[in-house]
Amino acid sequence: MRPYRIILSALMILFLASCSTGNDVDQAPEEEGVEVLYNKAAEALDGKEYSNATRLFEEVERQHPYSKWATQAQLMSAYSSYLAQNYDEAVLAIDRFIELHPGNDDVDYAYYLKALSFYEQISDVRRDQFMTEQAMLSLETIIRLYPDSEYTRDATFKRDLTLDHLAGKEMEIGRYYLNRGEVNASINRFRVVVKEYQTTSHTAEALHRLVEAYLTLGLKQEAMRIAAVLGHNYPGSKWYKRSYDLLDDEARQQLIDGRDLLDRTIDSIFKPD
Repeated sequence: MRPYRIILSALMILFLASCSTGNDVDQAPEEEGVEVLYNKAAEALDGKEYSNATRLFEEVERQHPYSKWATQAQLMSAYSSYLAQNYDEAVLAIDRFIELHPGNDDVDYAYYLKALSFYEQISDVRRDQFMTEQAMLSLETIIRLYPDSEYTRDATFKRDLTLDHLAGKEMEIGRYYLNRGEVNASINRFRVVVKEYQTTSHTAEALHRLVEAYLTLGLKQEAMRIAAVLGHNYPGSKWYKRSYDLLDDEARQQLIDGRDLLDRTIDSIFKPD
């Protein structure tokens, strides 16, 4: 990662600087030379003393606010907080860095680190998904603002995983409603998955659950229309087989013949009749 390149350059200065190396890394003497102080922070970070590293990087900025090291120290302070799993502190530091240095060469990394700070806090689908939503927004910001960044590929990968997680939350709620007999509420959830999370791994099941829900309501034609979409887009899926098994012989034959089912795209589900 880019922060380690900053650390390495700092450590090179450590050997060139004419200073004593006998000071206690855990202490930050007042008004130390900027190179000495920055390198102590880098050494603490390299030694996995993350809280101490955060404090020392903050000292660099406090003692030498106009040096070239101060800007780097701001970002490294955020990185240290992230490694210490102090994610709230990391996000605050990153937001400040972005606000003060929007044109900095490392601002794409700052956005990426902010996204990671939310991403690492994604919880089980049974819990609140606020952090998942924040991670999604941050990841999409990187992809939109910095399409050529070295971090965009990983941000895209994590964005897709985050989408899948959000879809999984909707599926869990939908299944809960369906099992309780609150069929209309379950349909609303499954339709959200199909409409907003089409690229995730949950779409085929969501379509099947819609078939199941519509049949429960006695809406055979609607169920068959969804089953046709499911079969067209996921012909080898276990979910299509389950939907097919739920239908009666007449409906199955109509699916096979394709009569009155000209548009089998997923988007056709949301077109007005």
